[in-house]
Amino acid sequence: MPIFILLTLLELQISSFASPTPLNCSDTTRLCTSFLALNPDPHHTLAEIQSMFDVLPTDVTVEDNSHGYLFIKKNCSCSSPSNKYLTNTTFTVRKEEGSVFKMVTEAYGGLALAPNWTRRARVGAVVSLHLACGCSSRLWNYLLSYVMNDGDTIESLASRFGVSMDSIETVNGIADPENVTVGAVYYIPLNSVPGVPYPIATETPPVPAPSPSIYTISVNEDHHSVHFPYGWVLGSMGVVMVLILVVLLICLLCKSSVCFTGSHSKDPNGKSSHKFHILGRTSFCSGSGRYLCCKSGTWKQTTGDTVNHQSNIPRAIVTDVFDVEKPIVFTYEEILSSTDGFSDSNLLGHGTYGSVYYAVLRDQDVAIKRMTAMKTKEFMAEMRVLCKVHHTNLVELIGYAASDDELFLVYEYAHKGSLKSHIHDPQNKGNTSLPWISRVQIALDAGRGLEYIHEHTKTHYVHRDIKTSNILLDSAFRAKISDFGLAKLVGKTSEGEASVTKIVGTFGYLAPEYLSDGLATTKSDVYAFGVVLFELISGKEAITRTEGKVLVNPERRSLVSIMLAALRNCPSSMSMASLKQCIDPNLMDLYPHDCAYKVAMLARQCVEEDPILRPDMKQVVISLSQIVLSSVEWEATLAGNSQVFSGLVQGR
Repeated sequence: MPIFILLTLLELQISSFASPTPLNCSDTTRLCTSFLALNPDPHHTLAEIQSMFDVLPTDVTVEDNSHGYLFIKKNCSCSSPSNKYLTNTTFTVRKEEGSVFKMVTEAYGGLALAPNWTRRARVGAVVSLHLACGCSSRLWNYLLSYVMNDGDTIESLASRFGVSMDSIETVNGIADPENVTVGAVYYIPLNSVPGVPYPIATETPPVPAPSPSIYTISVNEDHHSVHFPYGWVLGSMGVVMVLILVVLLICLLCKSSVCFTGSHSKDPNGKSSHKFHILGRTSFCSGSGRYLCCKSGTWKQTTGDTVNHQSNIPRAIVTDVFDVEKPIVFTYEEILSSTDGFSDSNLLGHGTYGSVYYAVLRDQDVAIKRMTAMKTKEFMAEMRVLCKVHHTNLVELIGYAASDDELFLVYEYAHKGSLKSHIHDPQNKGNTSLPWISRVQIALDAGRGLEYIHEHTKTHYVHRDIKTSNILLDSAFRAKISDFGLAKLVGKTSEGEASVTKIVGTFGYLAPEYLSDGLATTKSDVYAFGVVLFELISGKEAITRTEGKVLVNPERRSLVSIMLAALRNCPSSMSMASLKQCIDPNLMDLYPHDCAYKVAMLARQCVEEDPILRPDMKQVVISLSQIVLSSVEWEATLAGNSQVFSGLVQGR
């Protein structure tokens, strides 16, 4: 009984240590670079640190003194609706040792806020976490999140990080510098990146201690002496040489067999192909964080008698796609079971390259895209992007699977479906019409996701298929961009960004220069986003039929041409009669006219025929942020009219 009480007290102590209080914020458009200070476990490798924080090796630096802290660079943003500065990551439970909260606390040292603290640890479970971060005012370049330890003082931290005590007290609102809380997160203002690059080259596995029988170490009060085993060293070198020769021989014999990356086999027609093997239900990957790192020796040669599921996925999926991060591998049996055998009741819809099913996979709601093995190119394109790009406004890739004839991508589930189903004839699709404030917030969310892949990723991408059906909504009607099967890297030429390719995408969203010469750039994505803005305010589809009783066979016409014609007769928001005729009637005139006009004019800029005249997504996001703020102020003025206000919030 006393032991139980002691453990309970220890758990409570850890709990208080593991509940950081993030900084308050008000500007939900704010995005900045921040740093988190971690006192690492001595056994943690760089790969484990990367996985815990979802970062690249270059995002980890080391404190250049005896403290031994690591500094992790993370994007930080003002999270809504909590209005706290937070950054996201995930933690994968690798062993059963008590509660999840205890594991997370020990791993992150008080930096993490995690839900469901009382849940028992289950191997393979993936826990979503918020980490306490901070965006600085314009006085400093960065904020460093630091958990106060025993012996730390404001004075010692100021000396350690080369900043003034006043600046630390100002950032944290400290009235009494002598009264600090051990285990609490404090924010250190910095003007430069802390630490030095992580010594990747020096990270080697520990060498096991040799047996005492090999050589002896004699110790006395004055000195230490070692009798070096020359004979043992020479003998070991001989053994190593023999082993190297054996390995070379095995590699030559296995040239046509599996060597970690797949197998080389022939089909009945004599054509050779590489086979990618997924093992049984027991996972062959391990690691922490969202991504699991595959261990060597887990690739397995199959014969005609085996039941392992295979797919013709080229070697590039291993050597190129997964050069840094690797998603979870699911078995075909798990996919089949979670979708009830791909039953129609689980079918969410049909996409360009396959069908999408709802499933509950390992206790998590997911969406599974089912593709034929012929769509390997699109499958790999999504893997390349989503394995390396993570943002709150991009749909998260969880994992993948394969069978003999099919490929499967597993995504986070968007509970409210696509934007298309909410703005085009929503009643017939079982939805209520989106209010104005939701529409502009969705536009801002999607804009941020697109801006991120254009400008803030290590390698920049062009999506090439931005449309309302590829913008998904979560349970809070926040938008996430999906379907990266057509995404391409942005190539650099002497004239700027360019990526010449065959024309793909959806008509009605394709930019003129893309249609004429196949030139895909970030500005062609901006054009498609402009079409989405027109859809949000009009409720019409990108390609629509002309209305009128005179026309026996109504013609198909682009929404861009309809909206541009209406805007030509609208010199300002005060005289927008022709534009009002194009506003979605489902809004029932419950929208701020000046904001609707601004969205329409922004969309007009996005669909300029000359791509040079179009804004970039950073400018679009800034404009939409201002429109959202104005719309919120407009909505607040209607709070006194309960009927109008309830109509606005309906459907959120």
